Amino acid sequence: MTAPDIVARRIGAERQPIAIVDHFHPDPQALRDFAAATRFEPALRQYPGVRTTLPRDYFHAVRPALSQVVAHVFGHSGGIALLDASFSVVTTPADQLSVEQRIPHFDAVDPNRIALVHYLGGEGSGGTAFYRHRATGFETIDAARMSTYLDAVRAEMLNAPPPPAYIQGSTAQFEQVSAVDARCNRAVLYRSALLHSGLIPPDLALDGHPARGRLTVTAFLSLT
Repeated sequence: MTAPDIVARRIGAERQPIAIVDHFHPDPQALRDFAAATRFEPALRQYPGVRTTLPRDYFHAVRPALSQVVAHVFGHSGGIALLDASFSVVTTPADQLSVEQRIPHFDAVDPNRIALVHYLGGEGSGGTAFYRHRATGFETIDAARMSTYLDAVRAEMLNAPPPPAYIQGSTAQFEQVSAVDARCNRAVLYRSALLHSGLIPPDLALDGHPARGRLTVTAFLSLT
């Protein structure tokens, strides 16, 4: 078993920390096998695909790496609470995306909320990108910024909605400030307030079967 390899970065003008962890789980093949034997259902909220439950021991297996990241990258010495977690596979064709699914988003305004994406597909399946909203200059959205940001984006989307495609790189409204490439058994962790989007290559096969599609674990944590 290879020990987790943790790299910390600070990204963008706001210098927010993110963690990239290779060898995140001790047995990624077992995770892929579990996912392949499980029934997926359409995802809730804005995720453009399907999801299903994780093995019960998933967080026990990754806790050593997770604890190191929380302490050394996010500077947190307290507890970690799991809010939501699942296997996820992107399946929505580009021409069926909602406007909200074509632009970066944030998951929560609480700075103690952490997002986790654990890639279980191969290289070439994209990754995760982080953005600055050009008009406001915001890279993170907190409670004080939220109404200003949402008002600005709504106006932009009315005047010039994005094309029916997954966002790739910088656009007229958003500047890409960093990106993490997907690699099997790599995880990226970042504050949920960061503007971000999945990197979905235009030629990626949007296959709902976890053995062939863009399989990830997506989770949301709270630092307590």
